[in-house]
Amino acid sequence: MAVDPAPQVSGDLLAAAQFAVADAVPGLLTEHARRLGALDAAIFLIDYAQRLLTPLPRPGGPERQAVGVEGTLAGRAFGTVTPQWNADGTLVWMPLVEGNERLGAVVFELAPDSALEKDEQFLEGVRSLTAQAAELVVTKAAYGDFFEFYRRPEPMSVASELAWQLLPPLTFGCDAVVISGALAPAYDVGGDSFDYGVDATTARIAVFDAMGHGLEAGLLATVAVAAYRNARRGRRDLGGTVAFVEETIEARFGPERFVTGVLAELDLESGCFRWYRCGHPAPLLLRGSKVVKTLWGNGGQPLGLGAPGEEAEESLEPGDQVVFFTDGVIEARSPDGAFFGADRLTDLVSRASAGGNPPPETLRRLVHSILDHQAGALQDDATTVLVEWRGQGRESLEIDEHLRRNMS
Repeated sequence: MAVDPAPQVSGDLLAAAQFAVADAVPGLLTEHARRLGALDAAIFLIDYAQRLLTPLPRPGGPERQAVGVEGTLAGRAFGTVTPQWNADGTLVWMPLVEGNERLGAVVFELAPDSALEKDEQFLEGVRSLTAQAAELVVTKAAYGDFFEFYRRPEPMSVASELAWQLLPPLTFGCDAVVISGALAPAYDVGGDSFDYGVDATTARIAVFDAMGHGLEAGLLATVAVAAYRNARRGRRDLGGTVAFVEETIEARFGPERFVTGVLAELDLESGCFRWYRCGHPAPLLLRGSKVVKTLWGNGGQPLGLGAPGEEAEESLEPGDQVVFFTDGVIEARSPDGAFFGADRLTDLVSRASAGGNPPPETLRRLVHSILDHQAGALQDDATTVLVEWRGQGRESLEIDEHLRRNMS
C-alpha cells in the first residue's frame, strides 16, 4: 500500500477538520491513518479521575471498550508519554498530548507482517497525525460537548464543573520549569483550586483551599483565583498580589469565610523561590528524590482574615522539586480512622520521584494512593501541585525523542 508523505497527511487532517464538528474528528483521523497504511485508528480520552481511557466512536466503526490505565499498553503510553507496540507489531499506542497536557492515547492498527513499525515515514506520519488529533481535541472541545461526554464515566457535580472550568492546563513545561497539578475527587471537587502563569523570567504559582464544601466553597475559590489572576496580569509583585487577593476576599466574604493558600514566584534564571503561606500546609522541597525541607516560611492567617503573613525565600538547586498540597491530602482517613499524614505523603512523593516518572504521572499515582487510603471516598478535596526547576521534567514530556529511540 502506498504511503503518503507525512507532512501532507497531517496538513490534510487539519484542513479537513476546519469546518467539522467535534463528532467528526474520529472518522477523519481514521481516514488519514489509512492513507499512511494503517488499517484503522481510534482516539481514547482519559477520564477526569485519570483511571480510564474511553474510546471515541465513529459512524460505522467497530465497538470498542474503555481501557484501564493500570496494566495496559494504552495506559503505559499515557502514563510514560512513550509509544507502545504490541508483541506482533500490529498495534501501536501513541500518547495523545497537546502542548504538555496528556489527553489520552491513539491506537493505530496495522496489518500482520506489514513491517510498518520500522518504516520511518510511517512513524513520522503517526506522530504527526497524533499531534494534529490532540490539537483538534482541544480546539473543537470549545464548541460542543462530544469530547466531554466521553471523558465522564460518572456524573459530575455542579461544584466540580465550576472547579474544572477554572483550572489552567494540568501540566506546563519549558526549558526551565515544569508545573503539574492534580485534583480529587475528580467528579465532586469543591473548594480546592490552583493556578499558574509563566513568562520569560518568572513562574508564578498559587494553590487555594476555600472554606467549606460544595458549590459555596467553589464560588469562594473562584473569587480567589479571579483576584489572583487579575493582580498577576496587572503586573503586581508577589506581596501586592497577596494583598489584593486578601482585600478582595475580606471585602466580599470576611471575616465569616476565608481561603487558605500558598502564593509563590520562581525566578527561572537564578532558582530564587519566594512564597507567602496563608493558613495553608507548608510545601515540601525535594532534592535528589528526597524530601530535604518543609518550607514553613513566615506563615500568616488565611486570606480574608487580615493578616496573610510575610514573604519567605529559598534558593533552589537544578533538579529541585517543590510540592504544594491542600490539607485534604494529609487529613485523608482510612476506614479505620488512620490519617494519610505528612510522613506517608513524604515517602510516596520521594518514591514516585525516584521512579523517574514524568511529573504528571507522579501526581496521578500520588492522588490515587490518597484515594485508595480512604477507600475511594474523600471527606475533603485533595489537591497537589509539583514544580520542578531545571530538571529532567521537560525531557520526560517529549514524545519525539521516544519515537526516535523506537525507530533506531
